[in-house]
Amino acid sequence: MQNTARGWSDLSAGPNGGRGNPFVAHFTGHQFRGMPSQNSLLDQLIARLSNCPWPTTAGSYIPFHPVPVEMPVARRKPLYTLEERLRRDATPWTLVQGILAPIQFLVFLVSVGLVLTYLRTGDYYAAATASVVVKTLVLYTIMVTGAIWEKRVFGKYLFAPAFFWEDAVSMVVIALHTAYVAAVIGDYGSAQERMIIALAAYSTYAINAAQFILKLRAARKDAEKQKGAERTA
Repeated sequence: MQNTARGWSDLSAGPNGGRGNPFVAHFTGHQFRGMPSQNSLLDQLIARLSNCPWPTTAGSYIPFHPVPVEMPVARRKPLYTLEERLRRDATPWTLVQGILAPIQFLVFLVSVGLVLTYLRTGDYYAAATASVVVKTLVLYTIMVTGAIWEKRVFGKYLFAPAFFWEDAVSMVVIALHTAYVAAVIGDYGSAQERMIIALAAYSTYAINAAQFILKLRAARKDAEKQKGAERTA
């Protein structure tokens, strides 16, 4: 034991009395000395609480090297089951949705241009108002037919799990469009305030449209994977 202690003493002393060797640690009382500057306080505490009692007693520093753990990869659930995909392809309401969606987007582009023109110049108020009303009517049409489509494919008129958040945001879109039409009919607020409501409705609609586009892309990827699996089978 004395030889071992003497060996540690000689190592700590070294040829220069322990100077110039920053990796030699001296344990005095409850404090480490000579630790490398890049070692944090947490590293020092880990070293002192090492599972092996001998290096802790000797005051040595044991660097911590985490063992990489392979995490399981989360796989997204397909948007449609096989039965739902067959029902989607069979119902004519899928084609109706495919026609109405781009029509609504074109009406949106024209209307947002007229609304912004009115807010900037004060001109074309009647045209801007009419465009928002037309946009609202198209929205009602696509929402009713979309609910029928959702019932045919998923068995629910609204809030099917595959399109829950899209339907939730759609409710906000409908509420804002309806608020605009109600303000126009009831002559509530100023013309500029009504146009601001229309812009709020359009901003929400843009978010909702992006949601559906992302879902469409996901459905196409699922179809491509399914076709690839069928070829390899």
